[in-house]
Amino acid sequence: MITSPYYTQQGHGPYELIDIGSLELEDGGVIDDCHLAVACHGRLNAAKDNAILVPTWYSGTSKIMGEVYIGPGRALDPDRYFIVVVNQIGNGLSTSPHHQADPTRFPRVRIGDDVRAQHSLLLQHFGITQLALVVGGSMGAQQTYEWAVRYPEMVRRVAPIAGTAQNTEHDVMFAETLCEALTTDPAFADGRYAASHEVAAGLKRHAKLWTVMGWSTEFFQQGRHRALGFADMPAFVDQFMTGYFAPMDPNDLLAMAWKWQRGDVARHTGGDLAAALGRIRARTFVMPISHDMFFPPADAERECRLVPGAEFRPIESIDGHLALFGTDPAAMAQIDRHLKELLANPA
Repeated sequence: MITSPYYTQQGHGPYELIDIGSLELEDGGVIDDCHLAVACHGRLNAAKDNAILVPTWYSGTSKIMGEVYIGPGRALDPDRYFIVVVNQIGNGLSTSPHHQADPTRFPRVRIGDDVRAQHSLLLQHFGITQLALVVGGSMGAQQTYEWAVRYPEMVRRVAPIAGTAQNTEHDVMFAETLCEALTTDPAFADGRYAASHEVAAGLKRHAKLWTVMGWSTEFFQQGRHRALGFADMPAFVDQFMTGYFAPMDPNDLLAMAWKWQRGDVARHTGGDLAAALGRIRARTFVMPISHDMFFPPADAERECRLVPGAEFRPIESIDGHLALFGTDPAAMAQIDRHLKELLANPA
């Protein structure tokens, strides 16, 4: 087990750590005493029909979701809805590799395992059988699609933001380079490092790759990194991007990346994506980000056409994929507007 000063209530709380029991995994193996870190906003009404589920993205925790997406007057308004933000397995707060006696033996967890764990949480802990909305960005969007395909009778609305239902080969290779940045650091030692900071060189390379791919060329051409308060590119890389990733646990990041690479709802239908997305009954707004190099709009639009009644609602932002961080107020306003419309429509 690796003790990390990063994954704490002080840094990422408040959240409640809920034991959902034993979780059998799709690729074999089991997580005994699977714990999910859950942050709740608002109150569940008597009918239990005002619940919104928000799964987290790669490297993210419930903290950023609460700060950037949830608040009075927003689409995700805790005065109207009971908003349940669930940290994905492996993100450092929920059960993760660094919690184990031997992190290198942590089992393979898929997107579907996360969603089944969340389903168990909602039923057993809260008694929720209907969701007004499932919304998530990036890997959260992968979980959103999985929810809509796996539990179509339970989900009334879905909004996948900056993510796809089936990961592309191109995106698999993107993620592979991120993994190699960590594993090729000699200090990684096949995952047997004693502390995350020992893998500082690998984590910095990881951060640099995110700098290149997470933002867009236009982001840098138009000086958005300077507008965010950084003197130049080196300062942006060192202070923002490396500062963000450096405290994280490499084995946790790799566990999430493995899931990300293999996200595919067509596993439910023998590889037939159209058949899988055709199962969706929820009212659906597909919301890619215009300059996203991980999940480009063209990929999202192709899938949108396969979802019955889905609407394509792209978000315009040169901040690219990492506009999800809330760096572009105009992009956040667009997301809020679409989510408010989606929630206002009957489903």
